[in-house]
Amino acid sequence: MTAPDIVKNLGTRFEEHRDAYRSGRYNETQLRREFLDPFFEALGWDISNKQNYSEMYKDAIHEDSLEIEEEKKAPDYAFRVGGRRKFFVEAKKPAVNIEMNIHPAFQLQRYPVPPISRCPLQGATEPVGRLNEN
Repeated sequence: MTAPDIVKNLGTRFEEHRDAYRSGRYNETQLRREFLDPFFEALGWDISNKQNYSEMYKDAIHEDSLEIEEEKKAPDYAFRVGGRRKFFVEAKKPAVNIEMNIHPAFQLQRYPVPPISRCPLQGATEPVGRLNEN
């Protein structure tokens, strides 16, 4: 199975402008809007609720509200099927090295793992550039 063209194009664009994206001036919101939203849309997720589902049945919730140990937490994305959470994505700006910085992993770990999905995902910056390699 090959990646959709839009995913390949996202990888190409990231590689072409890698230094600018990793400079620290490019922020997480920009990453989400310009790379992650189109990436998940290309994979078939209705990121902006184009289907006009009610709140209960949206595919993706941005900044979902969770209570963990009596504190409110908000993963960047919660992906759902039939109203049930399946996995979370925690995005980081490209300047954050998620391979060396342990904080993003701990941030993601605190979210409850839905029963069907035992492998929560992390919205990463570096792998976007690697999509073109295959």
